[in-house]
Amino acid sequence: MLDNFILKLEEFILSYAVIIIAVMVVGKALMRALFTYSPPFADEVSQFSVIIATFMGISYAARKGRHISMSAFYDMAPFKIRKVLMILIPAITALFLFVLAYYSYLYVIDIKNSGRVTSAMQTPLYYMYIAIPIGFALGGIQFIRNMLINITDRDTVYLGTDATDYNDKELSERDVQDEVHL
Repeated sequence: MLDNFILKLEEFILSYAVIIIAVMVVGKALMRALFTYSPPFADEVSQFSVIIATFMGISYAARKGRHISMSAFYDMAPFKIRKVLMILIPAITALFLFVLAYYSYLYVIDIKNSGRVTSAMQTPLYYMYIAIPIGFALGGIQFIRNMLINITDRDTVYLGTDATDYNDKELSERDVQDEVHL
């Protein structure tokens, strides 16, 4: 139930962050072209949204198996090696994300203690960066979940908790995909 709530919250945050980015960027360009005026807050709102979408998207991408990966050697490996890799890679990635969450948390605290504010909206600057340690921590948790699902289910390789390995699809599906890629 908690996992489903987090998934829906991530989808909501990511969806609206992208919509806000589009509205702010296009709106600012249109305002400048039509009225020779550009709202001073548009850049800051866009920047807030880009940071939120980027760092809150880490967990969502890990859950769906849509994170960036270099899969040339992985794709050629037999099932057992892919299974071991999909236990080790998420574990190491989670470790790095937790370290980054810690250091980004220290950075956010440093910005908070400095008392800096944004120039146009006069919003405390740390509000903009608070999504960074949260996103890293949620991403680390999701990669731990990816590792655990690969440990508990011995018959399938999972790229994410919601995504099985494309190498294990039925042969007929893979043949169609290979023809498309060629």
